Amino acid sequence: MSTPARYRKPGTITAATSTPTASHEDTAPIPRASASTTEAKKELKAAFNEQAVKTSKGLSVLDVLRVLGGLALLSAGLSYLSTSGESMTWGYNAKWTRMREWKNVLRGQVQLTDIELTSYDGSDPTKPIYLALNGTIYDVSASPQTYGPGGSYHFFAGRDAARAFLTGCFVEDAIPDLRGVERMFIPVDPEEKADAAPDAVEKARARRQLTPAELKNRRAQETRLARQKMVQGLESWHALFRGDKGKPYFKAGVVSRPQGWEKYLPERPLCEQAEKSRPVRKYD
Repeated sequence: MSTPARYRKPGTITAATSTPTASHEDTAPIPRASASTTEAKKELKAAFNEQAVKTSKGLSVLDVLRVLGGLALLSAGLSYLSTSGESMTWGYNAKWTRMREWKNVLRGQVQLTDIELTSYDGSDPTKPIYLALNGTIYDVSASPQTYGPGGSYHFFAGRDAARAFLTGCFVEDAIPDLRGVERMFIPVDPEEKADAAPDAVEKARARRQLTPAELKNRRAQETRLARQKMVQGLESWHALFRGDKGKPYFKAGVVSRPQGWEKYLPERPLCEQAEKSRPVRKYD
């Protein structure tokens, strides 16, 4: 039999039935990213991926420099070995590649008189070996067996023997005076040459006589060409002593002389060897 409702004890209401269950959605709503933020993240990710591809597959400037430096060192080493230590640039001998040129720049140029130059002939082992060519002093200390005492070209050391470099008369022409040397390049008539060919002599005798004006013009032209050959001959020796031809020589300084010093010396005639070497004038 059921008890009337008014006599019943009130039932215990549990928290589960009396208090509704609170969810995360009810307490703190989840913030949702806006469309602009999402697009920014995608662009940033794409930029990172692009940079990663470039870093993994491309070469930086530093990498290129490292490769070039390695190739340069390898080339220098192979050149040094193949030339027995003569060159690290495969025979290329420009001034900027020569260490002796840089040392000379740092040391400075010497300036000596002809008398002072004589003490640099190799007799004093504490001094370098110098020779001069037309006023320019060169250091040839790298070849003491050639330019030092007892060497085959020792007579060039400690002096300016520019005239002998051209005439080949090493004893009598070991002086710097070049006056008249151009005559060795001026042709002579076949009649004046003892060893001229007979047919050349015959042609010369049958030649037309030139007028004074024609002779003057011919003389001027031959003299100009002779001086050019003289300059070319000196330049060939300058190139050797500058080191342009691979020799370990270099310019050391200049000879100090008073202006017009040639006037105080008697002008020399051509030595016998230079006179004999003069070319024969040709006639058609």
